[in-house]
Amino acid sequence: MTVTRDGWELRLNRIYGWLTSETVLYIAKRLFQALITLFLASALSFLIIQLAPGDFVDTLKQNPRITPERIAEIRQQWGLDKSWVEQYFLWIWRIISKGDFGTSFIFQRSVSSLIGERVFSTLLLAVSSLIITWAIALPLGIVAAVNQNRLPDRLLQVISYAGQGFPSFITALLLLIFAQVTSPLFPVGGQTSINHDQLTWFGQIIDVAWHMILPTVALSITSFAGLQRITRGELLDVLRQDYIQTARAKGLPENRVIYVHALRNAINPLITLLGFELAGLLNGAFIAEYFFNWPGLGRLTLQALQAQDLYVLMASLTMGAVLLILGNLIADLLLKAADPRIRLEDLN
Repeated sequence: MTVTRDGWELRLNRIYGWLTSETVLYIAKRLFQALITLFLASALSFLIIQLAPGDFVDTLKQNPRITPERIAEIRQQWGLDKSWVEQYFLWIWRIISKGDFGTSFIFQRSVSSLIGERVFSTLLLAVSSLIITWAIALPLGIVAAVNQNRLPDRLLQVISYAGQGFPSFITALLLLIFAQVTSPLFPVGGQTSINHDQLTWFGQIIDVAWHMILPTVALSITSFAGLQRITRGELLDVLRQDYIQTARAKGLPENRVIYVHALRNAINPLITLLGFELAGLLNGAFIAEYFFNWPGLGRLTLQALQAQDLYVLMASLTMGAVLLILGNLIADLLLKAADPRIRLEDLN
């Protein structure tokens, strides 16, 4: 099958039109800005880490079997004898030239492999929590707004205030007590059971999902309470608008007024919060991971911080910044999809 010259020109014009579209240009602009942001954030993080007294090698001095000469060799081997500026730019150059984030001092393994193992577990926990939070908070926020100052609204306000009033670690402790009382109904340690490898693929999925219940609930409660209140407030503001009163005066069904006209306009501020919500869940995941022994990125970051494992800590912080940037970019694109009247360039 041959393609005529006009056919090639048509294809090239389509490709050019796609590459110069508003969405593609916006994504390219945001990715360029992300590179600058990551560079500045990583440099600041590296500086703050270096300001902390001592380093990982100082802990080796407590071992009388390790001679000062050997400690000096280890410093030279890991580049810790150089200034922090040299260390930072050598680390950046290894990433650019080789994709190498360094070697973990504790685990004596590639940092990339460690992060790769842990980031999926954290994303699994955070995304599951995000889905559950939105699936529950949005309907309850709508119920509260529609029944303003009535019994359902007052009950939901009490639940919302109670949820926001409990710190995440208190919630995790209460869930641990609940797991102990109901033992062995809910597992509280790790991501899988001892016999996980012996299960079928479907059994393995159920096993991981069962282990996720308590940490996901611990991660979701505070976010659920806040999102429910925001949904209620945004929907109440929209329901007071003149065009909603006009729609009701025309005799439109109440469900159509709420779910088609009101909710569609109230959802935009909630979508804007989506990127920050994902980043907040990722940053707060280390509490749930610590209490429930979940093998995620937050727990690895905490271990690296305690041991001053420099390259693991830097890679973890950089990964957190990447996920924050991606979360905000996804929120902007969803906002554009939900309301075509919005121009992406106005979202900067």
